[in-house]
Amino acid sequence: AGQNNANDNNQNTAYPALDQRIMDTYVARSSATNKNALYDSYIRAMRWASDRIGERGIIGFVTNAGFVDSNAANGLRLCLAQEFSSIYILHLRGNQRTAGELSRQEGGKIFGSGSRAPIAISLLVKNPAVPAPGQIYIYDIGDNLTREEKLAKLVAWEQLSTIDWQRIQPDNYGDWLQQRDLGFEQFMPLGAKKQPTAQPIFANYSSGVKTNRDAWCYNADKAAITANMQRMIGFYNAEVARWIAVRAAGADTLELKDFIDFDATKISWDRAQVNGIKNGQCGSDIPIGIMQSIYRPFTKQWLYFDRFFNNCVYQMPQLFPTAAAENRVICVSGIGARSGFSVFITDKTPDVQAMDNGQCFPLYLYAKPTTAAANDLFAAAPERSDAITDAALAHFCNYYTVTTISKEDIFYYIYGLLHSPDYRHRYAANLSKQLPRIPCVATYTDFQHFSRAGRQLAELHINYDQQAMYSATITIQPNAPSDPKQ
Repeated sequence: AGQNNANDNNQNTAYPALDQRIMDTYVARSSATNKNALYDSYIRAMRWASDRIGERGIIGFVTNAGFVDSNAANGLRLCLAQEFSSIYILHLRGNQRTAGELSRQEGGKIFGSGSRAPIAISLLVKNPAVPAPGQIYIYDIGDNLTREEKLAKLVAWEQLSTIDWQRIQPDNYGDWLQQRDLGFEQFMPLGAKKQPTAQPIFANYSSGVKTNRDAWCYNADKAAITANMQRMIGFYNAEVARWIAVRAAGADTLELKDFIDFDATKISWDRAQVNGIKNGQCGSDIPIGIMQSIYRPFTKQWLYFDRFFNNCVYQMPQLFPTAAAENRVICVSGIGARSGFSVFITDKTPDVQAMDNGQCFPLYLYAKPTTAAANDLFAAAPERSDAITDAALAHFCNYYTVTTISKEDIFYYIYGLLHSPDYRHRYAANLSKQLPRIPCVATYTDFQHFSRAGRQLAELHINYDQQAMYSATITIQPNAPSDPKQ
């Protein structure tokens, strides 16, 4: 769907007419926030072929199977069901972008080392004589099969009629597999930025910091991160000066992509820096701030925090406006997380991948800093307020008919509930496609239990490096090999 690294200087070829068709169809009907994945080459091929065959015909594809159940592709699925009379999907699994038991269930990679993505064989049929379009049939190859076992099944089938197809009735969201529990919608959402009529629990929330240059902006050594970034910024400023000099010398036809030095040992390029070269914008090698961050769960790193040299800081200045600002944030994995739903809490600025494309819900919100304060990470923290809304407090107090619940109680209740195996199992499909919604448990006593458990978990997770060592006994089995590798 795009180059992984701007240093590759290998942007996608533009297809204006085709991309406009994708925008008018798949993108227009998608409910995802980030729709970039809908411009992947195989989805472009689907759009092109669907238009190419007109009113009648058959398309056969062997492609990445991500479109079958990904959140971003719900608009694509809605369009396919509308445009085609019959759809047959033979899902061969093999998604090795997962881990643990889920990876084992996915089984062997269909193309061996050639692909880590799941693979699907798709047959899309347009037949105007069929009265009801959108007849969808799926066959899942099954769990824990090797590549050879999957291919042997294909050989044995020989034709479509020998396959035991499952007829799928999509839901209103365009989900084919893992359809959501509709009762989930009755619960209060954690956040609702794009739903003005909704009453969310949190007034604001944010993705974690996205640097797009982690090797430069993160380090376990505070001195090393300063030295690395000053070296990179010095090179960037030299490129700005060189561009200005070249243009002044009359090289009006020189393109920026042919001018820039893309040596990854000198700099990690991003959109802001490429535009900065064009506009003659120099960077300051005096950092706005170096602060502690949660880079991954239970893994702290020093973060070089700078709006120009971090790709996106999102709403983090309202959660952690200064290095000394106190806060706690519940980080949940983002919609469509590859590793499934997970949750973690921290009192440090989180990276966007501390949880997979995580969203962070704070205990406190700080007023937007002034321009001067925004450039001083060690200034006094601005005024803070509770991030949990008055509407959320009233909701829980009214439900339990008590007035003693505090917003902090609700915050830790949420953290406890999001760890509940019952909640996570029952609403697994919802949690893979949308932000969590929070029910009220049956009794006030149950609410208190979850709130206390959430508070205890928070102390363990935030202060993980201060906990007593777990007392364990290691038993050496008789006749165990002397070499542990055996």
